[in-house]
Amino acid sequence: MPGIGVPVHHVLDVIQLAYDPGVKPTEGGLPGLSVLKKVVGGINLFAIIASVGALAVSAAVWAWGHHSGGHQAEATGKKGVLVSAGAALLLGAANGIVTFFSALGTQVS
Repeated sequence: MPGIGVPVHHVLDVIQLAYDPGVKPTEGGLPGLSVLKKVVGGINLFAIIASVGALAVSAAVWAWGHHSGGHQAEATGKKGVLVSAGAALLLGAANGIVTFFSALGTQVS
């Protein structure tokens, strides 16, 4: 035991926690990466198209609720417009958001 009262095995545990494993993302590391990129891109496009449909339906519900005096339908339509617009924003920015946070994560030491 060192003179400061900390057992040696605890000091070694802390040193092991600080070890850098050296793992970094690499292009072409696994087979099928290009196929996976195409699949994810297709899912993203499908979700954007679904957001357009949801926006159109929500806008119609909002207009119908406003003109018919249905306050609940109007509120639901407004909420649907905001949610579908927000979803489209996030889907369109998904690549940039992930890139930003991935780059930010590489700066953590």
